[in-house]
Amino acid sequence: MIRELESQGVVSKTHSPFNSPIWPVRKPDGEWRLTVDYRALNEVTPPLSAAVPDMLELQYELESKAAKCPTICHGLIQAALEKGEAPEHLQYIDDIIVWGNTAAEVFEKGKKIIQILLEAGFAIKKSKVKGPAHEIQFLGIKWQDRRRQIPTEVINKITAMSPPTNKKETQAFLGAISFWRMHIPEYSQIVSPLYLVTRKKNDFHWGPEQQQAFAQIKQEIAHAVALGPVRTGPDVKNVLYSAAGNNGLSWSL
Repeated sequence: MIRELESQGVVSKTHSPFNSPIWPVRKPDGEWRLTVDYRALNEVTPPLSAAVPDMLELQYELESKAAKCPTICHGLIQAALEKGEAPEHLQYIDDIIVWGNTAAEVFEKGKKIIQILLEAGFAIKKSKVKGPAHEIQFLGIKWQDRRRQIPTEVINKITAMSPPTNKKETQAFLGAISFWRMHIPEYSQIVSPLYLVTRKKNDFHWGPEQQQAFAQIKQEIAHAVALGPVRTGPDVKNVLYSAAGNNGLSWSL
């Protein structure tokens, strides 16, 4: 990858007292992503808080029937879209989605946004543009019929996991499932035995209680229900379920 970029004139050899070490990372599709290792610089740099949208709030705004999701590779996208007076859209860092009542409407909105970004100097990979479609993945979540679902590949990955053998593996498993906790009734109570073995003051001991929790949460993930907007109106009845126990509290609507 480095030799190819050098032959194209993108990078060149140099001698300097300063160094920004590049670090090629293999992407899931087999291609390479060029990153820079700024860990040493970050240690001595005051943090700058960025106004990153809340993923949950964005998800509640996705109530479209058809959507198109171009994924862009570089920053300053928001400024370019505002300057170009882009049609209504949602953006999370470098992921963008538009929606509409018809496929034609979605196509035109997506076309306009792509045009704005290209004119601003951004490069857009054709394979990253999806839709218009009634089913699409955005922010790693499957969206269909105005509802959010756990993608099949995520379910398969989680259900194929073997029981952890140490604290680090347990934390990795909890990290993989915690993002989907909204889909699991009484999630906190189910996984509480798993959190017990990750505490610093506790030695790692995988017993029957942990194994039962491990198996149960995988089953819950495999059969998780889709979530949609809360319906309101005089003829709609919403029920709030709550539960309390020695291991925690939970509720669902």
